[in-house]
Amino acid sequence: MKPGFLPIYKRDMRRFFRFKHQLLSSFLQPVLWLAFFGMAMAGNFDRIMGSNGSIHGVMEVSYLTFMCAGIIGATILFTNIFGGFFLLFDRNWGILREIMASPLPRRNIIIGIGCAAITKSWIQSVTILVFGMVLGVTFFVGMSPLRIIISVIGFLLFVAAFATAFLCISLTIALRIDSPEGFQGISSLLTMPLFFLSNSLYPLEGLPPLMGTIALLNPLTHLITGIRYCTIGEHFSSIGMEVMYNSTEVLFSFLYLAIFALVMFTITLKTVEKVEIT
Repeated sequence: MKPGFLPIYKRDMRRFFRFKHQLLSSFLQPVLWLAFFGMAMAGNFDRIMGSNGSIHGVMEVSYLTFMCAGIIGATILFTNIFGGFFLLFDRNWGILREIMASPLPRRNIIIGIGCAAITKSWIQSVTILVFGMVLGVTFFVGMSPLRIIISVIGFLLFVAAFATAFLCISLTIALRIDSPEGFQGISSLLTMPLFFLSNSLYPLEGLPPLMGTIALLNPLTHLITGIRYCTIGEHFSSIGMEVMYNSTEVLFSFLYLAIFALVMFTITLKTVEKVEIT
């Protein structure tokens, strides 16, 4: 017996691959950002820091490597915070009314779209990871094959939890907002503070105390912490700053994202069960 959410999942994935221009731009934007901005910033940091950027006895990684994890996190954020736009499109064109009038339980709509969002996020993040390594990003250095497999699984779990949470936020907005302009305005308002108040582009240790505290509450910070731990390691330095993680801290980050995803899924489920489509 097929899962009830499978038709919704298949429809969303077909739509993802069918719109070629959107598909291409969703891959090219982070790749170009990494290729141009990342390499330019890495070159400037290397020139400014010189030999002063090294910390004795600590593995040093380039800024390009440090930034690549941030680009992966930012891509997952931008993709999923705007992921509910298609639901708004379906709602305005009457397609959602037909889906909700069917015997399909409404929770399967959220589960199907959510599983599609996780799949798309995995495809994008792995693509950026591989392309980054082609450009010179040094991920998985010194790790055994078994450690690499475990790290990739952990990487994918972090991405799945984060993608679920922000896709649910986007779906909730889409179910409560009637206009595309309003949806895009709210989504854009959320993305910039989340992106810059995180460890995407710089270590948290360099932030002012208040901003650092706020950044610790940011789910994007916990996603990137997990990505860096899985792909770089628990102890390294970049742009003259030492970064250390431990298993307890990383486990906390994952639980933080998992609980956040569960809360947002519950809110979205209640919203879709109460909403009336006319």
